[in-house]
Amino acid sequence: MTIHNVLDSEVLAQSGDSDAQDEGNTLSAAGAPIERNNPLGYKVTLLSSVMLNLGRMLGAGIYSVPGVILNSVGSVGLLFVFWLLAPLFAFGGLMVYSEYASMFPKRSGAEVVYLEQAYPRPKFLVPIMFAVTSVLLSFSATNSIIFAQYALTIFDIPITPERQTTVALAVCAAGMALVAFSTKWSLRAVNFLTGLKVLSLVFLVFTGALVLGGFTRISDPYANFRSPFSGSTTNPNSLATALVKTNFAFAGWNNAFSVIGEVHTRDPVRTVRKASLLSLLLVACLFFFVNVAYVAAVPKDEIRNSGQLIAALFFQRVYGESFAGKTLPIMVALSCFGNLIAMAVGQTRALREIARQGLLPYPRFFASTKPFGTPLGPVCLKYFLTVFVMVALPARDAFNFLLDLASYPNLVFHVATAIGLWLLRRRRALAGLAPSKYRAKHIYVSLYLLSSIFLLIMPWIPPEPGHGDVSFWYATYCVVGLGVLAMCGVYYWLWIIVLPWLGGYTVVEEVERLEDGALTARLARKYHPSAADADNGERQPLIASS
Repeated sequence: MTIHNVLDSEVLAQSGDSDAQDEGNTLSAAGAPIERNNPLGYKVTLLSSVMLNLGRMLGAGIYSVPGVILNSVGSVGLLFVFWLLAPLFAFGGLMVYSEYASMFPKRSGAEVVYLEQAYPRPKFLVPIMFAVTSVLLSFSATNSIIFAQYALTIFDIPITPERQTTVALAVCAAGMALVAFSTKWSLRAVNFLTGLKVLSLVFLVFTGALVLGGFTRISDPYANFRSPFSGSTTNPNSLATALVKTNFAFAGWNNAFSVIGEVHTRDPVRTVRKASLLSLLLVACLFFFVNVAYVAAVPKDEIRNSGQLIAALFFQRVYGESFAGKTLPIMVALSCFGNLIAMAVGQTRALREIARQGLLPYPRFFASTKPFGTPLGPVCLKYFLTVFVMVALPARDAFNFLLDLASYPNLVFHVATAIGLWLLRRRRALAGLAPSKYRAKHIYVSLYLLSSIFLLIMPWIPPEPGHGDVSFWYATYCVVGLGVLAMCGVYYWLWIIVLPWLGGYTVVEEVERLEDGALTARLARKYHPSAADADNGERQPLIASS
C-alpha cells in the first residue's frame, strides 16, 4: 500500500535518519512508516539471528516427518533426494529475501513488507490478503501437539485427545508468555534450547555412524540401502506431499529476516543473510545424516508405518525400550518448545508490521510495545488462534492437516514474492535507481518460483491408495487454504470498494505516533464533499474508520 509522498517526507524528516531517507527514496515509502528508533530495541546479534533460524527449523519436523515422507515417496532413494531438494529451494528463497531486505533494511516483518512494496496497486489489495491470511494462520499448533504427545510419554500417561489438547494448550501458553514479557529472555531461551537441540541431533547422527560401523545390535545396517529406489512412486500428489513435509522441516530459514529492524549491527542485511546461510547449511547436513541413521537402524516398512514416531522406533532398536522411553521424549519436547518460542518471536513481528500498516482493527493496540517493550497484542492474538484450531480439529488428524493448511496459502505468496522481485527491479531501473547490493541471480528466483508453483498444483491429483496422510478427503487443506484467500478478496472488496462507494468516502492513510514512540499507519475515511458543500467552499472532516 502507498502512503502519500508528502506524508512520507514528513515522517522521514521527523526521523532525521539518512538511511531511512535513502530507503524512502526508492519508489515510494509504502506501507508502515519507518521507525528511526525501533521501540522493540536492538537486541538481535549474528548469534541471535542464527539461533532464531535454527530454533525455528529444529522443531518437531526431523523427529516426525521422515516416516510420513517415506510413506509418500515409497523408496529410500527418493527419501534422500527430497531431503536434498528442500534446502536447494530454501536457498533460492534466501537469495530472493536478501535482495528484498537490502532495499528495505529498516523494516521488520519480511514477506509482509516485500509484498506491499512489490504490489502497490490495486491499493491495499495484496497487503490485506497477506494480512488476513497471516492472522488466521499464525497459530502454533503443530509443535504444541508433538510436545504434548512426547510429554505424556515421558510420564507414562496414556495419550488421549483430551490430554493431548490440554497439554498442548498449556505449553503454548508458557511459550507465548515468555515472548510477551521479555524479548531479551525469549532470545536467551531460544539460544539455550537451540544449543541443546543441535547437540541432540549431533548425538543422533553419531549413533547412526555407530550403527553403520557395526558397533550396535543392528545386525544388517545396510539392508535398506540395497536397491534404494525400489518401490518409488511417480504419483504427483504423493511427491508434492513429500516436498511439503520436507519444506516444513526447513521452514524457518528466513526467521531472522522478520526481526531485521532489531539487528544490532551496522549492516543488518549482511548479518541476517550470513546467519541464514550458516543455519541452512548446518541444518541441511544434520537432517540428511539423521535420515541416514533412521534408514540404517529401522526396517523400511516400520519407517513407513511410524507416523510421527520414527525417532522413537530408532532409539528403541538401537538402545532398547528403556533408553528410548526416557531420553527421546525429552529431546523432542525441548525441540518443540524451542521451536515454538523462535516461531513466536518472528511471527509476532510480522503481525505487528501488519498492524503498523493499519490493516488490523485496533492498530494502536497491536502496534504498541507497552507495557513490556514487546509486541503483546500480536502474542495474544497468536495464542487465541492456536487455542481455536486445536479445540476445533480432531486430535487424530490435527498435525498433518494443520501442517499442510499453514503451508498452502503461503505458497501463493511465495509465487507473488518471486514475481514481485522482477517487477520491483523493473520499476527501480525505470526510476534510475542502482541495483540491489545483494541482487539474486535469475536461476535462484526461478528455482523459488517453480518449486512453489509445483507445490500449488500437484496436491490436487489424487494420491495412491494408502498414501494419504489424513483420514478425510486428501485435498481438503487446499480448498480451505484457497477459501481463506477468497475470503480475503471479499473482505477487501467490501471494506475498500463497496462500503466507501455507499458511504461517499475514500479510505486514506494517516501516520500516528504512539506513546512508546512507535509509528503506525491508520486507515481513515475521507468523506467526499456534497455539491452544496462544494459551492460553499466547505470540506468534510476526516473520520477514523478503525
